[in-house]
Amino acid sequence: MISTELVDRIRISELVAEGQDDQTIAKAVGWSVYTVRKWRYRYRDQGRVGLKTKMGRPQKGAMNTYPVQMREAVVSWRKQHPGWGAKTLRTELELDDRFKDKLLPSRRSINRLLEQHHLLDPQEPHSALPQVQSDEVQAAHDEWEIDARGHQYIPEVGVVELINLNDGYSRTRLLSYPCLLGQQRLSRRANTEDYQLILRLAFSQWGLPKRLVSDHHRLFYDGKSHSPFPTRLHLWLIALGISLEFGRFSCPTDQAITKRSHQLWAKQVLQGQSFNDWDHLFNALQQRKDFLNYHLPCASLDDLPPLVAHPEALANPRLYRPEWETDLLDLARVHAYLAQGRWFRLVSKAGTFSLGGQIYYLEPHWTGQQVEISFVLHDLHFAVCAADGQFIKRFFPKGLSIEALSGELSPLINLPAFQLALPFSWSEWRQIRLSDTFSLL
Repeated sequence: MISTELVDRIRISELVAEGQDDQTIAKAVGWSVYTVRKWRYRYRDQGRVGLKTKMGRPQKGAMNTYPVQMREAVVSWRKQHPGWGAKTLRTELELDDRFKDKLLPSRRSINRLLEQHHLLDPQEPHSALPQVQSDEVQAAHDEWEIDARGHQYIPEVGVVELINLNDGYSRTRLLSYPCLLGQQRLSRRANTEDYQLILRLAFSQWGLPKRLVSDHHRLFYDGKSHSPFPTRLHLWLIALGISLEFGRFSCPTDQAITKRSHQLWAKQVLQGQSFNDWDHLFNALQQRKDFLNYHLPCASLDDLPPLVAHPEALANPRLYRPEWETDLLDLARVHAYLAQGRWFRLVSKAGTFSLGGQIYYLEPHWTGQQVEISFVLHDLHFAVCAADGQFIKRFFPKGLSIEALSGELSPLINLPAFQLALPFSWSEWRQIRLSDTFSLL
């Protein structure tokens, strides 16, 4: 039987407080009217504390219909081997001679027994990132798509991953950037600074889009948590006034234009070609971009090249230059976005929790407990509450300054001169490429 999570119950209580009826709340939260009614009454009678109540087995206890020896074996195995889950424990029961020809419990029953003995690792409730209502794409630069092709080794250059950007309306090929990931073999992954450089290069030429569409890439989306907090790259885009949308899981057609462009770029530039170094490859991609946009017919545009069919894509009113970025970034947009969210975290043994890669300290006696974090707009702080709604503490957010969101750009803009010592690392090459944009425009 599937039961509601704390986040569902909180949402029901909020809608009840707004005066919504049971039918309306049921549609909004995706649970039956009877479930909504149960938690409505529980909230009315007990307040927020009543939302902590867990559905489960009667007080007789989990696996009460199974032999005591079997229950004791499961609990003993789990204590001796904390890494053993219900699947392993069920298999151990099958192999144990004491329980041959005995009816064995399901994995769900084993989990209930572990929970009863406080041996089950607590789970974070699920909560989604706030979603911005999308307008229909009606013009160039309403929506861009970004995606990485996957790495390949190119002689004399190294292991390269092409990261491609396309305009969803005009089909303009905005940029194909060869992100260097190693020399003879893969030695690193593309990071936030790489993607910021790529987007800044595109912004410098084409202006700012209204919306960027990506898959659930780890730099755009925190896939490690059931209650994801926006990444630094995501918050940087929000501060620039660019909303970020995610395609559906395992649905590459949601970025169909860019997915198809991977093959296009590979055939047009990489296949059968050789390059002297990374700069040679980068320049080849830049030169071929003009051919793709001005000369190569596009089937979805009545066989016209993108910039012939949509010359207005060259005149984006939302101009960008790296030197202007500090003024373009608006933290009020970030604060308004965070105020729409709610995050759940388990407090560690050290009495801390992590939010957006930043560590916040509570107290050790909260260890193992679930806390709820929200952003309070009027005083720009995170408020932390216990599962029963009790206020615990508030924190000033870390890593939300203009300088933190800008990353590598902020110190470069303020330097009177830019000079790095030889030999250059890849991160230094990236900074050089970024500083080049100051004089290109």
